[in-house]
Amino acid sequence: ISQAQIAETLDEQTLYESLLPLDGATIVELGCGAGLHTRNIALGGAGRQVRAYEVDSVQHEKNLAAQKPDNISFKFGGAEKIDEADDSVDVVMLFKSLHHVPVDSMHSALKEIHRVLKPGGFCYVSEPIFAGDFNEVLRLFHNEEHVRRCAFDAVKSAVQEGLFKLERQVFFTSPVHFDDFADLDTKIIQATHTEHRLDDQTYAQVEQAFSRHLTDSGADFLAPMRVDLLRKE
Repeated sequence: ISQAQIAETLDEQTLYESLLPLDGATIVELGCGAGLHTRNIALGGAGRQVRAYEVDSVQHEKNLAAQKPDNISFKFGGAEKIDEADDSVDVVMLFKSLHHVPVDSMHSALKEIHRVLKPGGFCYVSEPIFAGDFNEVLRLFHNEEHVRRCAFDAVKSAVQEGLFKLERQVFFTSPVHFDDFADLDTKIIQATHTEHRLDDQTYAQVEQAFSRHLTDSGADFLAPMRVDLLRKE
């Protein structure tokens, strides 16, 4: 992996719009969640076709039921098996989703991404770094240090093996806001893609740790992130 280019705090949409040729492109998003990035990508330019995959069946049904632009199609499935033809996709994007792929399947997922990308196509991998104040709250009930490291290692191996060329590597911090602890509870603890079972003591510890960052306007964090921009040769 090459020398990283360090960036300041920024909105991620600004970053990927500056790095990727998205207009007129066929774009696959893997692990789209509630589709916030999906909609921003679809509406951010011209001639974009976005196929957004989600492996959580509860969230996928919500996505299908929600209103959406005509240039978005929601699909059920994960990175290990992408329902796209060989060499048919211009850009594949993953936002905080590679580390949710089972560790034993991360390399095969990257190979599957390589399969569906056109020659010269891009894979945009955005992953959280295991550091920062928000991570200190999160790790009390969901310690992702191992899987995040495995995700980084999988990307590194894919580059070293020649599966992809590393075009850019960018480190930045992303703003994260919660109105209050109930907001964090809804968005993170109760998220259907991961089952969190907190006992009363742990729940109280999380609430206490979160409350240290709470102000009259809510709680704001700067989450450290890393983007690897990969290209299929």
